[in-house]
Amino acid sequence: MYHKSFIYSCGCDWLYFFSPFIGEDVKPFTPEKAREIVMSLQQPAVFCNMVGDWPALHWDVKHLSTMLDGKTIQFRIGLKTMDLVPQFETSCSYVKATLEEFLAWSSGQPSCLSGPFSCFKHSKYWAYADYKYIARIFEDKEEVFQDVRWSDFGFPGRGGQESTLWIGSEGANTPCHLDSYGCNLVLQIQGRKRWHLFPPGDTSFLYPTRIPYEESSIFSKVNVANPDLKHFPEFRNTTAHVVTLSPGQVLLVPRHWWHYVESVDPITVSINSWIELDADHEARVEEAITRTLVCALKSAESSNDGDPWLNPTEVEATSHEINLQYLNQAVSAYFKSQKANMSEQAHPSSSGAEQETRASCKRRKRQDSCEPEDCQLLNHEFSSSTLKAEKLQKVPFGPHLIQVLPQSQETSSVGGGAVASDDRDLLHENEGGHFGKLHCTRKQLVMSNDCRMPANQMDSDSSPNASQAALSTNDLLDCLVNPHVIRLVAQLLLERARV
Repeated sequence: MYHKSFIYSCGCDWLYFFSPFIGEDVKPFTPEKAREIVMSLQQPAVFCNMVGDWPALHWDVKHLSTMLDGKTIQFRIGLKTMDLVPQFETSCSYVKATLEEFLAWSSGQPSCLSGPFSCFKHSKYWAYADYKYIARIFEDKEEVFQDVRWSDFGFPGRGGQESTLWIGSEGANTPCHLDSYGCNLVLQIQGRKRWHLFPPGDTSFLYPTRIPYEESSIFSKVNVANPDLKHFPEFRNTTAHVVTLSPGQVLLVPRHWWHYVESVDPITVSINSWIELDADHEARVEEAITRTLVCALKSAESSNDGDPWLNPTEVEATSHEINLQYLNQAVSAYFKSQKANMSEQAHPSSSGAEQETRASCKRRKRQDSCEPEDCQLLNHEFSSSTLKAEKLQKVPFGPHLIQVLPQSQETSSVGGGAVASDDRDLLHENEGGHFGKLHCTRKQLVMSNDCRMPANQMDSDSSPNASQAALSTNDLLDCLVNPHVIRLVAQLLLERARV
């Protein structure tokens, strides 16, 4: 199995790798090695030949339709037309439908078979069943959780119950954002998806915003697939990494890497799992601060201003009292983790890397009993930048682990297994079968251009001059909850709590 030539494109050249024969029960990386790569690698990469024996590889839409047996799930409906502004979830329509109806609509069958999709012309709209927790949609079929085996990547006990399912039609996409918590492993099952990734250092060039607000997601104001360079000129300074993921391949999205994802085939299915990190403790403090500020300011606005500031994934705007409770719990969890880490360093144990992780807190809500102190995080993280650099030098890039390089960079060595990314398909399926959220350094505070107003542009009455548009609550929020500002506030708050 997997003994045929592995082929991918690099710029204008075609590179051929002949991988050694890998048997049914043999994978290119042991679980321990795969985990080491996931936990230490600070740039996106694609694993190949790691999931060939996973039953989940058979989860195409037809198979899932049989599994769900007429159960309805929610789809997000968006326009295929490419606008200059991102198509946020707040601007989309929503329907509840079966996968049979989705298949009928996607294949152009009579509208009478497509149920609620019949209101949307397939040539103009796309549909996306995104962020579907497998534990919820298959709550009555727990045996299917075992079809997903993240234990092969060094996370024993982690399966479908800690994973989410994504089903989309051609054009379905997720706006560019970064995940506040963890890193991300993504398995492609059916069709292909194109990923546009940007390193954490590009944050200020992507004009971050927390409107629409969703816990743990920082959105970009830029539609990276069709950027408005007049309004967002700094986007020119970004370094895009673009890769097309094919069935059987697993993409590693490191912590705080921005990503815009789009389906490029008629139907796509993928599964992902957010792997929690020790750094998430401080990130939860940052998110608690952000929630408190956003809810306080936006809830104070008039309700008839037509600004849908709360993302549909958020049930409601929580009260100030609840938000303060959440903040205090996040701070307590942070110090608890610090104490545990100090204890572990004083009494090192070899079993740390083998500990089972619990479900990711990505998009979890407090009503689901996932308060920060309830979340069991990975105890084994490579915190030393020196150690990470040493580990990176030893990462076995090649036919089984493909390094995703910047869009303008070309491969210098065939043996290195590097892939220069562009808008074409960079990774291709092996004939005859399947292929097998940069270290965020503290940067100088940089604000978006629209967040600054020099004093000499203000009139004597301290109001904006005629050439300057009046600042809105959203403008104020974009500055207050800029990731760099929130990080500084979190550090100051933790210092205050430590005294």
